[in-house]
Parts: sequence; structure tokens; C-alpha cells
Amino acid sequence: MNKNLRAQPMRNPLILALDVDTRDQAVKIADQVGDVIGGIKLGPRLCLRYGMEFVKEMAQRAPIFLDNKHFDIPSTMEAAVRASFEAGASLVTVHALSGPEALKKMAEVEKELNQQRPFRILAVTILTSWDESSVPKVMKEQSVANHVVDLASLVQNSGLSSVVCSPHELDLLQNRGLYLVTPGIRFSMNNSGDQKRIMGPQEALRKGASALVVGRPILEAKNIREAATEFVMAMYEEK
Repeated sequence: MNKNLRAQPMRNPLILALDVDTRDQAVKIADQVGDVIGGIKLGPRLCLRYGMEFVKEMAQRAPIFLDNKHFDIPSTMEAAVRASFEAGASLVTVHALSGPEALKKMAEVEKELNQQRPFRILAVTILTSWDESSVPKVMKEQSVANHVVDLASLVQNSGLSSVVCSPHELDLLQNRGLYLVTPGIRFSMNNSGDQKRIMGPQEALRKGASALVVGRPILEAKNIREAATEFVMAMYEEK
């Protein structure tokens, strides 16, 4: 088996992005696929409506990836990460652009919380909705790929080892000892939505992804459980 399929603290490499609007929708879907998927990604769309009690409730169904992309002063980021952990999150995102001071604090917090249970703080590099034309002009003039590599190096030098990147930067980040979480995963390139840098699940795993985030291809399927199962089976197929 590909070594990248060891996706702790997820149960397997498939993380379902639960991008729906109501608690009832979220619970219904989680109950359908909770035993198939590796974990559930929750973001502001649900958390701002239903709060941390909802996160606790969902954590009873599957490991939780809480994706609020904290980007603030170090003390505020620390408080947010601790609150997320207390609610049951197994993965939490912060922005790599928050800088070395904040990232070093996150590394200290991650090390402490890991004494209690498996927990990772993921640093987001460049959003998969960005491409060369949409990188803000205030940033250094270089390619998206180079921005991702620079930010990943900053993350690792700060003491963290988990990064969110698009599948198209996986080749550049292989063999660095990083836990790489990759959104923008599709079976069909025609189903890209607002993601610009996308890839199929098997190719992403071959290129070094540790966990894959999938949303619309599962949520919009006629049979959500079958769609989730198809992604998981594809991850374990040898090609």
C-alpha cells in the first residue's frame, strides 16, 4: 500500500467537505457516510450558524477537520485552535501567511495538544481557487508554485509539518516529511466548480498527498454513500 495512505488522525485519506447550509442536511449526510469516509471537513458555513456544540456533535460521527483558516495575531490564533481542539477537532487550519511568529506558536500548541490525542495544525499555502492571474499584486511576483514552496518551507522551519496545497504542487513538496492535505480532487475535470488547480484521487496520492478533500462530487451525487465509497476504493487501487 502507498505509504501516504497512513492518514492519521483521519481514519482513511478521504475527507468529505461538508459544504451544506443546515444542521439537518449535515447530520443526514454524516450518518450516511460516517463509516466510509476518513473524516469530515467543517467550515464557517456551518460553524457560524450552529457553533462549537455542533462541532462536538459531528465529532461523534467521524474525525473533524475544522477549516476556519485562522489568520490573526498569535494569541488569537492560539485561542481559536485550542477551542477547536476542545470541541473535538482532529485537524485545524491556519494561514501560512500569518508569519513565523504565529507558526512557531502553533507548533508549540500542536506538540502540547498531541499529548492528549492525535491532532494536526495544517498551514494553508495558496488557495486552490487562485491561479497565476488572481494572486494579489501585493505579493512577490513569482509563480503560484513558487509561493507554495516558499510558504511550505516557512511552515516547516517554524516547527509544523502539515500543509494544505493544491495537487499541482505535490511534486514540489514530496520527500520533505510533510503531511499534505489536498483539496481540488475530482474524477472528472468538468466538475471543477471554483477550484482551478485540480486532479484525480489516484494521481494525487501517487504524487505524495496524505489526505484528499472532496466536496461537490460526493454531495451532488445521486447516491452519496456510493460516491464516497467509489472515492475510497479508488484510493486503494494499485495502478
